[in-house]
Amino acid sequence: MAIATATEAHLLNANEQPNSATGALVLADGSVYWGGGLGAEGCTSGEICFNTSMTGYQEIITDPSYADQIITFTFPHIGNIGVNDNDLEHSRSFAKGIVIRADITDPSNYRASNHFREWLNALGLIGIYGIDTRGLTKKIRTFGALNGVICHSKNRIFNIEELIEQAKNYEGLEGKDLASAVTCGDIYSWGEGTWKFGNENTSEAFQTTSPKTFHIVAIDYGVKKNILRNLVKNGCRVTVVPATTPAETILALNPDGVFLSNGPGDPAATGGYAVPIIKTLIDSDTPIFGICLGHQLLGLALGAKTEKMKVGHRGANHPVKDLLTGKIEITSQNHGFVLSEKSLPENVEITHRSLFDNSIEGLKYKDKAIFSVQYHPEASPGPTESDYLFKKFITLVQEGITSHHA
Repeated sequence: MAIATATEAHLLNANEQPNSATGALVLADGSVYWGGGLGAEGCTSGEICFNTSMTGYQEIITDPSYADQIITFTFPHIGNIGVNDNDLEHSRSFAKGIVIRADITDPSNYRASNHFREWLNALGLIGIYGIDTRGLTKKIRTFGALNGVICHSKNRIFNIEELIEQAKNYEGLEGKDLASAVTCGDIYSWGEGTWKFGNENTSEAFQTTSPKTFHIVAIDYGVKKNILRNLVKNGCRVTVVPATTPAETILALNPDGVFLSNGPGDPAATGGYAVPIIKTLIDSDTPIFGICLGHQLLGLALGAKTEKMKVGHRGANHPVKDLLTGKIEITSQNHGFVLSEKSLPENVEITHRSLFDNSIEGLKYKDKAIFSVQYHPEASPGPTESDYLFKKFITLVQEGITSHHA
């Protein structure tokens, strides 16, 4: 018997479980979507979001910014290029689960070193296939973020009433600090550069030959590896510190610049401890660059406020306009919160806007070497049209060094 799609399943009574269903997605509104289970067995709750990227599923799943979320992939064929050790943004996944349309096929890519299904098992990540992801995405777009539970049971045992209650009881992401759950435990150095074509699946897959001229301290709120690699590519020696590291400790490392990383959760909750640290760094006149959560936290430190979006931005096809140059960038994004424009102080200038909804995608401090963007230049969707942001940061760092020695 074929796995029922969501279009069929939402018309079914919860007791009318298809005989072949080993997976279930249950929403807080009582909707039940039957499918086939993937990865680890068990049940887990989270906020259900959707990502429109056609590629990069391995990077998406290992992006710490997806903590506490169940990722729905709108592209129907996820897993068919397999997985490899070079495309990880973190050593583990903080996402709660994945929802995909089609069952996973055998890998068909020369870089694949493992099967996507086996990799999900190794991660301990729960997944489900056979879902009408288009219908689910439309529902999220209509009603906003949905809370739900995803389950995988090879024995096909599901207590739907209990799962509905579990979905209803999930507290959501508002007011939740998740950066402290994904940040590193200790200070460490990073020296790995960007991936080099031709050396894939070898110990020399990432270039490390760039001179390390500048010292950058990166505050880890859930940092992606490729951000650190791009800093190294641009001549930086990188020291990564935990999210709660005091500003005095950071400044004692004598950084030429400070980077505020991406990360998960509600920026207002993380801001409880992050904002005082960032304010001290701002007062030190150290050049600062923020991405995603780092952008939001910087905005909070400068006096703005954040708000939850009805539907977040998650995908690799988001057009953003650079208001300073008039150029359009195709960007990769992953965020469910945004800076409130009406709360921005006068000393902050908006530098980028989304062409989807006109939301703030970048800002700069008018009087200091401080700027940030909401999107992810390191994800290379353009693929290189956003690389200038790292170069801009290095220019500000160079100018700061020159000014300091003048």
